[in-house]
Amino acid sequence: MNVAIDAMGGDYAPEEIVKGAVIAARKFPDDNIILVGDRNMILKAEPKPPPNVLIEHTDEYITMDESPSRAIKKKKRSSMKIAAELVREGKSDAIVSAGNTGALLETCILTIGRIKGIRRPALATFFPTKKGHCLLIDSGANAICKHEYLVQFARMGSVYMKVVEGIEKPRVGLINIGEEKGKGNKFYREVFEMMQDESTINFTGNSEPKDFLGGNVDVAVADGFIGNIVLKSAEAAADLLLSVLREEIKKSIVAKVTALILKPIFRSMKGRLDHSKHGGALLIGLKGICIKSHGRADSTAITNAIALARKLHSHRLVEQVSKIGAVAQNNL
Repeated sequence: MNVAIDAMGGDYAPEEIVKGAVIAARKFPDDNIILVGDRNMILKAEPKPPPNVLIEHTDEYITMDESPSRAIKKKKRSSMKIAAELVREGKSDAIVSAGNTGALLETCILTIGRIKGIRRPALATFFPTKKGHCLLIDSGANAICKHEYLVQFARMGSVYMKVVEGIEKPRVGLINIGEEKGKGNKFYREVFEMMQDESTINFTGNSEPKDFLGGNVDVAVADGFIGNIVLKSAEAAADLLLSVLREEIKKSIVAKVTALILKPIFRSMKGRLDHSKHGGALLIGLKGICIKSHGRADSTAITNAIALARKLHSHRLVEQVSKIGAVAQNNL
């Protein structure tokens, strides 16, 4: 497959982005990795890239702190826009970017386009749990939603977990402030009723954070506002936990010796909480694959994002989600 990489997007671009892309190119020699960005800066980061690493030059790119709408209008030939155009034109099967989230969502929706019948594309993010991981959808693409959007998020998330992860009947939970049926505001109570009547999903009811963190659901559904707060709160809590642990270890010789003994366990724990393991979130519902990596993505995260794109492509996820769109069109 061909993967277009926004080489200029992210806090550590282009060095870490290029490094991760080159590692992936060597790992997957039959694939083409297209680095979109400033040729001189890319070659400075990697003077001798493998033959399956191609460079699409542009000297325009969108920074992390720019207004998405303003940047998109002003920078018609940004690295992000050109990478998305490669997907639209069939020259690439996926786009990967660690750049400005708002700009990426808007660029991909406008350039690649929504699958017909999909009301709103959503960010689908893997979330660590006690029993492995679940899919959080929407984790930030749609701050304001209609009831039917969340029902469609549940359907897309279920297809993702079934097709890609091999779970026959993914358990779907609606993120809420309590498990009981009547919990939440009027909007979420009405969404609950709609999901309960939706025969295409295995709806298990409301899900508090302890439920999906405990591994009791495979797909956790929320609007993008709540989903993004859940995601960022969990990331911050994990960082705090590791930070406090490091501080406590430094306080005594006994703690330091104990830490040395437990070092493999700490390393394993850090790995389970590491957001870079999955590479990024999928903007699901588009006509192509769009992976949004964390703004702080390093080379490992970019390599994993490319691996995720390959996995989604091999399972033909876009085609499977298109069936949801087709059903929605027929029901209009």
